[in-house]
Amino acid sequence: MFNITLPDGNKLNFPKKITGIEVAEKISKSLSKQALIMSVDGELKDLYYIIDKDCSIKFFTSKDPEGLEAMRHDTTHIMAMAVQELFPGTKLAIGPAIQDGFYYDFSRKEPFTPDDLKKIENKMKEIVEKDEKTRREVWERTKTKDHYKKLGEKYKVELVDMIPEGKEISIYYHGKWYDLCRGPHLLSTGKIGKFFKLTKVAGAYWRGDSNNEMLQRIYGTSWATKKDLDDYLKRIEEAEKRDHRKLGKLMDLFHFREESPGAVFWHEKGWALFQKLVSYMRYKQDQAGYKEINTPEILDRSLWEKSGHWEKFGANMYTSETPDQKIFAIKPMNCPGCVQVFNQGLKSYRDLPFKMSEFGKVHRYEPSGSLHGLLRVRAFTQDDAHIFCTEDQITEECLSVTNLILEIYKDLGFENVILKYSDRPDLRVGDDDVWDKSEAALIKAVEASNLEYSINKGEGAFYGPKIEFVLRDAIGRDWQC
Repeated sequence: MFNITLPDGNKLNFPKKITGIEVAEKISKSLSKQALIMSVDGELKDLYYIIDKDCSIKFFTSKDPEGLEAMRHDTTHIMAMAVQELFPGTKLAIGPAIQDGFYYDFSRKEPFTPDDLKKIENKMKEIVEKDEKTRREVWERTKTKDHYKKLGEKYKVELVDMIPEGKEISIYYHGKWYDLCRGPHLLSTGKIGKFFKLTKVAGAYWRGDSNNEMLQRIYGTSWATKKDLDDYLKRIEEAEKRDHRKLGKLMDLFHFREESPGAVFWHEKGWALFQKLVSYMRYKQDQAGYKEINTPEILDRSLWEKSGHWEKFGANMYTSETPDQKIFAIKPMNCPGCVQVFNQGLKSYRDLPFKMSEFGKVHRYEPSGSLHGLLRVRAFTQDDAHIFCTEDQITEECLSVTNLILEIYKDLGFENVILKYSDRPDLRVGDDDVWDKSEAALIKAVEASNLEYSINKGEGAFYGPKIEFVLRDAIGRDWQC
């Protein structure tokens, strides 16, 4: 006999092992029809996962983010299934759910055409109609690699190598077709419904590295209702009209070149807008008591080692060795330089809080496949600031800077702002007792803002917890800042 605790605190007793879908049926018929996946003691599972001990359980439908993401993950499998049926010999790479949709990367000599997308979409509808059952198998590592090597699925072999030793290697079957995947997945192909659409094909280097093969990435979207799908497609149509890359060219504001990928060539009109924004920010920061500084763009390796960036961020830094065999790095962040300014001269606790601002140009390596106009670049100017204060001042200063940021966003037309609080990641510097103090002070500031917020577990920076601001634009898209 064991107990299953539901989200409302009620407990269900069972004399023998039982699957998640059977538990849902015990609760209500409507839940068993609507449930897509579940969590068992906080871990997401398929509905046919067997429960045989005391635990807490929660069901997710397409109305929940977890359920919608699982539905989209299933849809990407069904798309890959359709592609391999229609175009035998096509090899598979990866196919995750993403915000508002999904994609799958394929290796195929011939390019996919718009007509191919229509064929794939129609085949997907056939698969949904068949309502093929889903099942999960756990395979042994060597068997999995040998199997995919025989099929010529080299990317799946690489993916198996990326799975940590000791972790289960799961294979999900949808009817007879199968894929390497950690899951969870829905009970059958029919559970994804009919409200999906393939949207475009794009090139994508394997693992984002331009030295690797260029794959074909098919994007799609999947929703719980026809209205949700129609609304999304309308947003996409509006977004294309507002594509800043097209507008930048049309309005003679800026351009990009292959000779300096991810770096902006600002034209006169664009640079005038840029400087206008800098002037506005300079005024706001001056009013708030910040002292503007400027630090070098190139610093000796030893400083980056001392700050922890070399160990944690070194692979993404641009470096150069001088004739005297010294190694320098172009700064990816302004923090160490700003600290050096603070360290000059004597400071008293009476000087605190001490606020410094900088419009610092930084450079970070980003995979070429991830670059996207002004939104994902390798070189950019950070409107950066550092506040030096006592532990007792942390919460007050966090609240002060949060209010300043919200005030600035409001001036720029963003009033629908959501906060995300991110705590310590697995890879970090500093002692846990310092993290405890930092997190406690920051969460107090978040709560004092009286704004809606969510918690991003483990998503903080390697040097400290952080607050992220999510803005909603004119056509309903969310942007994390």
